Amino acid sequence: MRTIFLLFNTILLAIGNCGGPLLLRLYFLRGGARLWFSTWLQTAAWPVVFIPLLISYLRRRRRRSDVDSNTKFFLMTPCLFISGALIGLLVGLMNYLYTYGVAKLPVSTSSLIVSSQLAFTALFAFFLVKQHFTAFSVNSIVLLTAGAVVLGLRAGNDRPAGESNKEYGLGFVLTLGSAALYGLIMPLVELIYNKANTPIGYILVLEFQMVVSLAATLFCSVGMFINHDFQVIPREAREFELGAAKYYILVICSGIIFQFFLIGALGVICYGSSLLSVVINTVLLPVTELLAVILFHEKFQPEKGVSLFLCLWGFVSYFYGEMKRNKDMEEKEKNQTPQTTEMTPTSHVA
Repeated sequence: MRTIFLLFNTILLAIGNCGGPLLLRLYFLRGGARLWFSTWLQTAAWPVVFIPLLISYLRRRRRRSDVDSNTKFFLMTPCLFISGALIGLLVGLMNYLYTYGVAKLPVSTSSLIVSSQLAFTALFAFFLVKQHFTAFSVNSIVLLTAGAVVLGLRAGNDRPAGESNKEYGLGFVLTLGSAALYGLIMPLVELIYNKANTPIGYILVLEFQMVVSLAATLFCSVGMFINHDFQVIPREAREFELGAAKYYILVICSGIIFQFFLIGALGVICYGSSLLSVVINTVLLPVTELLAVILFHEKFQPEKGVSLFLCLWGFVSYFYGEMKRNKDMEEKEKNQTPQTTEMTPTSHVA
């Protein structure tokens, strides 16, 4: 079941990781301009989590012999709730930084910059959750970080028409900042899971994710209120290049797709690790790259090709290292088993 849940959440993460940036970029390309609103969309669909939670609650009630027994709808402890709310505030800030970057940068560029989140995750995971590293995992982190650096050296070459160097540079810096913040948030979530006083099952993952999204949505709602985004939405829908109906369809689809991303990311942490969750994000980078070039006709310049090659090299290095480490651990366990069996009678005689 652990493997099944890991695969399921990997699929959700893949859908959200590839679809989210593309829908967000489409919003800006076709006339959308509200940064806080597009940030708000990344967590605003949190009520959809009530559907699986309700199904789980009804199943738990049905399994109990007494129908009138006090079956709790929420299993989350107050400590987990507070932790989720604090993480949610960080997520809201991270999403704003990321949204600004997507608004100013092509999807292919922003996606490659975001790949540096693996290096940040590895750093924070080492200090927060004592993540163990091999020579292969360190090599992959160096390669992925180098890929982002290569891109940054000549990033201005694909600046959108009419955009100043200052705006493009700010978008680059803020996107990198969002990657660093994401690299901190993921190990923090893993630390919260490890320190929880109750076993973390998938229902608790969904509840935790819902609290995170709710807190992030409230954070972004304040920004929307200050910038009068709520009043501007109807006018923006009317002026949207694809029409008002498609505007609202895009809005709804964006919210749901981003929920897939967050659920998948937190689920992979539960059944794997924070580093694995971010590695999967980075593995999906070539897919997002290819879709952005095909759908939006973005330029794919030589430095992006070099960066992509370094990323792919990093992926291979990481997975080879993990396979080798697992194989070594299995062999070590097999070698230790006969020794334990032989020592037991000797100890008994003594």
